[in-house]
Amino acid sequence: MSETIFALSSAAGRAGLAVIRLSGPAAGNTLQAFSDRPLPPPRRATRTCLLDPKSGDALDDGMALWFPGPGSYTGEDVVELHVHGGVAVVAALLEALGRWPGLRMAEPGEFTRRAFLSGKIDLTEAEGVIDLIDAETDAQRRQALRQAEGALGRLYDGWRTRLVGLLAHFEASIDFVDEPIPEALESQVRDGILCIAEEIAQHLDDNRRGERLREGVHIAILGAPNVGKSSLLNLLSQRDAAIVSATAGTTRDVVEVRLDLKGYPVTVADTAGLRESGDDIEAEGVRRALARAESADLKIAVFDLSKLLDSTTMDLIDSETIVVFNKSDLAERVAPSPSIDSIAAAPACPISVKTGAGVDGFLQVLTDAVADRTGLTDTPVITRVRHRTALQSCHDALARAAAASESELAAEDLRLAVRALGRITGSVDVEDLLDVIFRDFCIGK
Repeated sequence: MSETIFALSSAAGRAGLAVIRLSGPAAGNTLQAFSDRPLPPPRRATRTCLLDPKSGDALDDGMALWFPGPGSYTGEDVVELHVHGGVAVVAALLEALGRWPGLRMAEPGEFTRRAFLSGKIDLTEAEGVIDLIDAETDAQRRQALRQAEGALGRLYDGWRTRLVGLLAHFEASIDFVDEPIPEALESQVRDGILCIAEEIAQHLDDNRRGERLREGVHIAILGAPNVGKSSLLNLLSQRDAAIVSATAGTTRDVVEVRLDLKGYPVTVADTAGLRESGDDIEAEGVRRALARAESADLKIAVFDLSKLLDSTTMDLIDSETIVVFNKSDLAERVAPSPSIDSIAAAPACPISVKTGAGVDGFLQVLTDAVADRTGLTDTPVITRVRHRTALQSCHDALARAAAASESELAAEDLRLAVRALGRITGSVDVEDLLDVIFRDFCIGK
């Protein structure tokens, strides 16, 4: 019999309401002991005076909900106490529960882990729950909610079910050597393997959009000194995140700001001005800027529209770059404006950070570029490296199975493919993964 666990499931600190959750075989008896009354009707909030069973002191006047297993989140008997969110109230209840025999404080993610072990959810749904809790933007919320509701698990289970059916034909030919698979049926089976392999290949070829949305799109602002990179970062973050100075080389290190860009999560990095320098610190800053340009999902190359184009920055422009011509308010007074069409590899935006001219158009171009790399599609997308790794293993096994000359070899590779998909949803033994997956949960979930 499993232990009964308890934890604060709402955020710690002063609040109007706090939720304390219990799960396990002693949950119902504990509620009866702390309320000195019979269990309330299932799934109905009932006003309850909570008492310390040992001292008889009143702890709070709140609401209690009773969820008998298996019709609960964890599949076990569950109790939720909705109490006043004062720090002293919560502390007194948790202390009294901690003294009660048969109860212990839950570990991070233990409620959701029990839901998985009880078969209430699969691993992809469990990961969707933590992503939903961690979601900072609307797009992240929508992706996490879709996964928590089982969309990704249903896709992978569908492939797994089809593969098991194909595997059965090879298993039959192995068990009944005298009755080999008819040639026409064998051809259909191999066509079925290739069809699933192609579907998985298309699923893998997603430009990491789900992972980018979950983790945030990394954007690097690049350019020569004094073109307005730090000013642009401050404009995007709507605060003085970076020092702005007329002195060249002010930015020596990478300055990062995490933003919600119209519902999409982005991390924008201001970098050191790109130029040759005899100063060791500035040279290191330039090295870091180039390294950030290499690793970024998207680059913003900033030029001073009133000056000649910087060749070092020009060399970094590719299809993952947005070009910004800053200081458009000075261009006509200082120097002839270079042709925007001269940079055809990337979208270009003339702006003035100082006056705000062109900024709205630039923000729309930036938002569209981020959305193109992260936006939700009709089918669920890969959200974690472990999913991608298992899917690649599955695809490789299917390619071998389709090319195998012997039924035994094809069957073994199909088994490997089925197990690879099962590792994603948890339908095969994944005990070694559980600690890694659930350690990122908060206590109480």
